[in-house]
Amino acid sequence: MTTGHRITVCAQQLTDAHGFDGFTMDELAEAAGVSRRTLFNYFPGKIDAVLGNMPALPEDLLEEFTEGGPGGNLVDDLCSILVHMVSTKEFTRDEAEVARRVVKANPRLMAAAHERFEGMADKFAALIVQREGEDFGTRRAHLLISMVACLYGVALNDVLANDADGLALDVAFVEALSTLRALLA
Repeated sequence: MTTGHRITVCAQQLTDAHGFDGFTMDELAEAAGVSRRTLFNYFPGKIDAVLGNMPALPEDLLEEFTEGGPGGNLVDDLCSILVHMVSTKEFTRDEAEVARRVVKANPRLMAAAHERFEGMADKFAALIVQREGEDFGTRRAHLLISMVACLYGVALNDVLANDADGLALDVAFVEALSTLRALLA
């Protein structure tokens, strides 16, 4: 488990047990087994620690996408980036349940998560327009991103509902996409 992940898991557990305002950054540092300085090297504040870091997207992956790859189909290629993002996350099923629960329970965390999503949506909309051309339009790009985010939500629900703990998020996402395609066919 990486240090950043350990800090986030501890922040989420503390939030789940005591509420967002029920612990200090010093208590978080102690729970994560890091110094306060290390904690702030990873996260500028408590909200960021609880939400965790966004997965890094390699520049070559984004460049390939804007050039029309990896497969040449916009939806498939956008989804392949999301599959890459979710497959690099370290969270276990139990950790994902706690994360979802604490975000839903706290309006500040929900707002911060929404703000992060909007930032990512804007970034991906720009990449889609760069790839497809200005005529594609930002509105259409945002619509596609919203659809993909919805599929992610369905996949996460499927993973969390799977008692066997054997369904991987990336697999569940691909299954949700296949189901949507069948419905729209």
